[in-house]
Amino acid sequence: MKARTLKYHKLSLTTNRFKNSNTSLLLLFFLVSTYLLPFTVVSAEELKSRSAVVMDAATGSVLYAKNPDLRLMPASTTKLMTALIVIERINLSDVVTVSKKASYAGPTKIGLKQGDKVTIETLLTAVLIKSANDAAVALAEAVAGSEEEFVNLMNRKTIALGLHDTRFINPNGLPGDGQHITAYDLAKIMREAIKYPLLKEILGTRSAEVSIEGGRSISVKNTNKLLWVDKDFLVGKTGYTRQAGHCFVGAGERETGTIIVALLGTPSRGLLWEETENLMALGTRVLNNLEEPVVYFTKIDYDAAKVRKVSYTKKTRMKKSRGKRHI
Repeated sequence: MKARTLKYHKLSLTTNRFKNSNTSLLLLFFLVSTYLLPFTVVSAEELKSRSAVVMDAATGSVLYAKNPDLRLMPASTTKLMTALIVIERINLSDVVTVSKKASYAGPTKIGLKQGDKVTIETLLTAVLIKSANDAAVALAEAVAGSEEEFVNLMNRKTIALGLHDTRFINPNGLPGDGQHITAYDLAKIMREAIKYPLLKEILGTRSAEVSIEGGRSISVKNTNKLLWVDKDFLVGKTGYTRQAGHCFVGAGERETGTIIVALLGTPSRGLLWEETENLMALGTRVLNNLEEPVVYFTKIDYDAAKVRKVSYTKKTRMKKSRGKRHI
């Protein structure tokens, strides 16, 4: 796909804080004047999510973003990183004995009991489909011996992936001091996750039965509603806490390729699905050269929205610019 040539429009000066990524070119921001936008885009005011990124999965290029480097709480989207650590470090057929600590984890859980014996793959299924916190703690203990050591692995992985605005404090996303992520980093985590066929398969499963040794079986249903309404939607992971709001990262297959959408701080679950579908459609238009890539930086209350046009490249890296940052 050839690089896009952008038309530049009247903008307000603002700065970005995107850091290095594992790419070879720069994503440039420009300050120009005199024109109005020729295409219909999703403006910062129209998008109620506090932060969002639309990414081309094939190249890592940003197709649209609003406050892409704004640090917010990840809620259960954290479990994508948990899954990456698990699949890279332990045999999925290994059997785990559930600890007392894991059995007490909540509030979302599948009801594991102390002493239950269950396979790693079963726990992984419960984590990604049901978003079970008890299963997440059991996985962390199985892989690293403790939650604390598992979190160290998670944060080392963020460094390896070039996630400069992400830090985890637990394997499940429950809120706490020092935990944050950005929509840009979350999109990159999903881009990494869908490289693994098993993770892609589990994340795209509507419902499943998970079995515990001894004959107990538990039904789990995917929290990703789009799997029921969009046949081309491949995978997704939801999250919610009162502090984080509604969160989601997903990937959909379109004629032009796979598009990743990440949203943080959405006011309601209904808006989460609506804005995901709108952004997926926008990403498709950008890849079809019907829209231009655009990145918005706004104040938290959406006052004085600032827009920056973005040059599109097959591989992008965002450049830290000098000056005062406004978000």
